[in-house]
Amino acid sequence: MLLFGTAGIPITTQKRSSLNGIKRVRELGLDAMELEFVYGVKMSETLAHKIKSIAKQENVSLTAHGPYYINLNSHKKETVQASISRILKTARITKIAGGKSITFHTATYGEAKSESVYKIVRNHLSPIVKILQEEGNDVWIRPETTGKQSQFGTLEEIIKLSQEIEQVLPNVDFAHLNARTNGKSNRYEHFETILNKLEAGLGREILDNMHIHISGIEYSPKGERRHTTLMESDINYEELVKSWKDYRIKGIVISESPNIEFDALLLKKLMNRLNDE
Repeated sequence: MLLFGTAGIPITTQKRSSLNGIKRVRELGLDAMELEFVYGVKMSETLAHKIKSIAKQENVSLTAHGPYYINLNSHKKETVQASISRILKTARITKIAGGKSITFHTATYGEAKSESVYKIVRNHLSPIVKILQEEGNDVWIRPETTGKQSQFGTLEEIIKLSQEIEQVLPNVDFAHLNARTNGKSNRYEHFETILNKLEAGLGREILDNMHIHISGIEYSPKGERRHTTLMESDINYEELVKSWKDYRIKGIVISESPNIEFDALLLKKLMNRLNDE
């Protein structure tokens, strides 16, 4: 089954909090919410336990987005160490909150070639996963496909990381991939290619356990500029959802549009309509 949810607390939540956001997700008829730690992991363990309880009560699945300030390829050792700490903190609090998957932007290329950055990212990410496994933390670690050509995170790079490191799988942001290719990943055949690459590299397991981000994105020749709503963008979301149906994918779709719950509902209703045909 494919679940649909919001990147953070729904806009229409009257008293904004993660607890009320989860309740609002269920009121809206959605299925999931991503905890947004983009400006730092500041949630207490006490609150995380409450979130787990409410999410279970409301039958809402949780994922989490790590801080923006992660760069495993920084030339500054303190930045790398802080990045490692932020990933670990995100995974630990997400586990307590009952979440199953975390995502984050892994690195920028800087002046280095992609091959050397890949090795650096792998060599930092592998010990992170080992630490979490030793702690009994089975949260999926999901490096995100990124929207700028200056950022580490092509589909091929994330698939390769997932092949080489246990407990790592991709977070596939279809809008990022479209922005990164300047609008050349925007038709059914492109979405089909993406899903085929995932299955070829990681087996049916990945299609049964997806963590997806989607929004509209305005982009330049260098890639992503800003998020927009689906209808304001060129993303062919109807063909995208059709590809999800045809490939029978399962997992969680998180809307990162500025109108998060409205686009999440748009996609869920479209999927339901296709399933009823």
